[in-house]
Amino acid sequence: MALGAKLKQSMRLLRVILVGLLLGGASLAASQAYAAMRPEAEATMAPGTPAHEEHGLPQHAVEIARPFGFPITNSMVVTWIVAIVLIVFAQVSTRRMKEVPEGAQNFWEWMVESLYNFLEGIIGHHLVQRTFWFFASVFIFILFANWIGLIPGLGTIGWGHQTPNGFVIDEPFFRGANADLNMTMAMALVFFFCWIVWALREVGPIGFLLHLFAPKGETTGALKLLMIIVFFAVGCLEVFSILFRPVSLSFRLYGNIFAGENMLEAMGKLIPGLGWLLPIPFYFMELLVGFVQALVFMLLTAVFTMLICAHDEEPGKAHH
Repeated sequence: MALGAKLKQSMRLLRVILVGLLLGGASLAASQAYAAMRPEAEATMAPGTPAHEEHGLPQHAVEIARPFGFPITNSMVVTWIVAIVLIVFAQVSTRRMKEVPEGAQNFWEWMVESLYNFLEGIIGHHLVQRTFWFFASVFIFILFANWIGLIPGLGTIGWGHQTPNGFVIDEPFFRGANADLNMTMAMALVFFFCWIVWALREVGPIGFLLHLFAPKGETTGALKLLMIIVFFAVGCLEVFSILFRPVSLSFRLYGNIFAGENMLEAMGKLIPGLGWLLPIPFYFMELLVGFVQALVFMLLTAVFTMLICAHDEEPGKAHH
């Protein structure tokens, strides 16, 4: 393989690692904020008040360790496992590149090429060259994080206590990465930062403001003044819409994955003795949901980027 291709591949892998570090750091910061508020909330409870009993998967991730004062939750553990597995797999599969790919290299090239062609048809050749590293990394990470969170028995490993109805897990060591709002919000905020950088680089600060507030179309006289007022008001609404995007992206992914894991747990406890059988059909459905949610997150972020950064393709350069 040519030196330039190897360098490009190494840079893509480095970007995947950096995105993973950003996601992990943002998730850690959010977990620290929650851990700092939780003792204060518990302290305000009246003495003797029983703790709130949660049924099913708790809404918040469980803290399982605090080395050097930093809280580590079970969802962060799964996040790190997924990131490490993907990085090692990418490194191993591309260590010795062959002209005719086979095995892991063939699978990796097929996945990357399919994503590239798919995104190129949506956001164009110019934009996909600049942003593909992020969209592909996010899609692959979300997809495998969703699927790994469905491994049977993943939530049954941890600390617990014995009850008359059997052993109950109080602090599971593992939890689906995207079933934690901290994780999905971190990815949405990383995208929001990248979106701002891409927009300013592609259209510049003036073009960014014109895209939001400038009147569209050809008008003159009083109608032009009216259009300026109307499009300025529309631009203000668009600003609120843009600021709300990280919230909608994070809650959409979190809500679907959290609800799916709760459904699987409910099916497992619905009929005693058949907990191993009832969830099986729903596992196949959740495999599809995990893929769809990864695709939706990638598509929404790609479309948001295209709307602000779209360039007209030159004839003959749209595809290669």
